[in-house]
Amino acid sequence: MTQPSAAGGLAAVLWDMDGTLVDSEKLWEIANYEAAEWLGGALTEAQRATLMGANKDDTARYLLESVGRPVTPAAIAETGAWITDRAARLFVDGLPWRPGAAEALASVRSAGIPCALVTTTDRALAELALNTIGRDFFDVTVCGDEVDGLNKPHPRPYAMAAELLGVDPMRSVAVEDPPPGAESAVAAGCTVLVVPHEVPVPAGPRRVFRPSLVGVDATVLADVLRGGIPDAG
Repeated sequence: MTQPSAAGGLAAVLWDMDGTLVDSEKLWEIANYEAAEWLGGALTEAQRATLMGANKDDTARYLLESVGRPVTPAAIAETGAWITDRAARLFVDGLPWRPGAAEALASVRSAGIPCALVTTTDRALAELALNTIGRDFFDVTVCGDEVDGLNKPHPRPYAMAAELLGVDPMRSVAVEDPPPGAESAVAAGCTVLVVPHEVPVPAGPRRVFRPSLVGVDATVLADVLRGGIPDAG
């Protein structure tokens, strides 16, 4: 297992993608609204807010239920594929960075701290996003179609990222914006730097809040780790 880094015992940083590093949630919003129309219904803003951070299958299931369509495995797969295809066409044009995200990634990378991208987005679409973000920032990536259906808020995505990096999740910081991601990371044993975007995230153990990633670097994340561990001295 990788030893903690010199940055205050910080072993790794595990980054969420949508809404945390890049402002892609607006593109998912377009895809979800249009998917509801394709299914013969409409998605309210309140309903859309419940889908923040949701994976493809859960989104498809929710949309089918909201428009009164039968929720079958085939319908979920078809709806999920439609959403992914529409989002892919939106992703091709590039993704806007969240404030401070590019600088935070570069700073952590230059400090030599292992990094993982942990996203509910499927691999094919995540690869399109990485054209904007940059693959060299990450030692490993864990995507939504690579966790055997155990997506956020299940702990598997973050546990898998730590396993692939060979680090202790208890010595790692996850950077997240929606509630399902924060729940996933905490359940896996990580401390979470929560940077809320469009949906409030409740306070809780091992959650440290910050309004943006502006000014975040390895030292700040080491402080987050210490602040998220109750018995840290």
